[in-house]
Amino acid sequence: MKTYDYLIVGSGLFGATFAHLAHMRGKRCLVIDKRQQLGGNVYCENVEGINVHKYGAHIFHTSNKEVWDFVNSLVPFNRYTNSPLANFHGKLFNLPFNMNTFHQMWGCSTPSEAYAIIHSQCEDELKRQIANGKRLASGEATDKLNLEEQALSLVGRDIYETLIKEYTEKQWGRDCKDLPAFIIRRLPLRFTYDNNYFNDSYQGIPTGGYNRLIGQLLDGVETKLGVDFFNSEYHDWQHHANNLVYTGQIDEFFDYKLGRLNWRTVSFKTRVENTPNFHGNAVVNYEYKTGMEPYYPVNDTKNNEMANEYRSLAASLAKSESTAGHDEGKIIFGGRLAEYKYYDMAPVIGNAMKLFV
Repeated sequence: MKTYDYLIVGSGLFGATFAHLAHMRGKRCLVIDKRQQLGGNVYCENVEGINVHKYGAHIFHTSNKEVWDFVNSLVPFNRYTNSPLANFHGKLFNLPFNMNTFHQMWGCSTPSEAYAIIHSQCEDELKRQIANGKRLASGEATDKLNLEEQALSLVGRDIYETLIKEYTEKQWGRDCKDLPAFIIRRLPLRFTYDNNYFNDSYQGIPTGGYNRLIGQLLDGVETKLGVDFFNSEYHDWQHHANNLVYTGQIDEFFDYKLGRLNWRTVSFKTRVENTPNFHGNAVVNYEYKTGMEPYYPVNDTKNNEMANEYRSLAASLAKSESTAGHDEGKIIFGGRLAEYKYYDMAPVIGNAMKLFV
C-alpha cells in the first residue's frame, strides 16, 4: 500500500486548501514545498510587531459567500478595505480612478466636468489612431493597436501618463508600446467619490496574518519543507502516493518540452522606518527589474498559445494516468503557476473546493 493518498506539491492556497479538504475526508496527505516556510506567496513575517506580507500585499476579496464563509470558519477576518494611493513624483492620487482622483488631477468637482475632460482626450486619441490606420473609420480597433494606444483611447492622456504608463512598465518590465492591447480590455472610471478598490461583497485580511489561515488549513496534515519536487525522491511520486496534486510551474513539470513560458516577476525591498505611521495608508503604488521567482503569467499571444499546449498535455496526462473506477493515479494541476492563469486568492480556494463537491 502507498504511504499517502495524495502527494501535494506546494503549500500555497490551492495546495493547502486541497490538503485540508482531503484530510477532513480521511485521506492521507503529504505536502512538500521547496521554500523553508508554508503558505506560498501569502506567507507573512512579523517585523517590529507588524505582519508583513513577504511576497507583496494580499487583500482577500470575493462575492462568493461559500468561499468567504469557508475561510472565516477557519480564522476571523478584519474589516480592512483596500483604498490605495498612487505616488506620481511626490503627488498623491486616489485609486481606483474616481472623482477624488479627477479632483486631484484637474480640480474638477462634478462628474460632468470630469467626464468632459476624459471624453475630449479620448476623442482626440481616437481621431489620431484612425488617421494612423490603427482604427477603422467606425472606431473599431485593428490588430495593430498596442497597450499604450488602448489605454489612451479609454481614459485619455493625463490619466495614462500619470497613473498607468510608468507603473505598468515597472510591473511588466517592458515599454507600453511593446505590450498587446488586450492586456487592458477596460479601465474602470468611477464618477463617484468612492475609494474602495474592489466591488466585491466581502473584503478583509485574516486577523493575525495569513500564516494563521495556512496553519488552520494544514492542521493535522504532514508537511515537509525545503523539498524540491524535481530534485527529490518524491519526483517518482507513484512510489509514495496514489495521486499527485501539482501547483508549480506547468512548463517545468513537462521539462520545458514545448519551450519556457514567460512570467512576470516582482522584486522586494524591505525598509524599516523609525515611525509608527510612515505613509498614512496601507498601500501606496509608486509610478516609475527582476528576480527569478515567477508570479504572474504574461498573457500575450505567444505565451497563451504555448500555455494552451501545456494544458492539453496536462489534460491528456491526467486522463491517461487515471485508473477508471479507482481513487488512484490522478494528477491534478491547480493554482496560478500550474494553470498559467491570473487568479485572485478567493477563486484559487474556490477551485480547490469544487473538487470536493
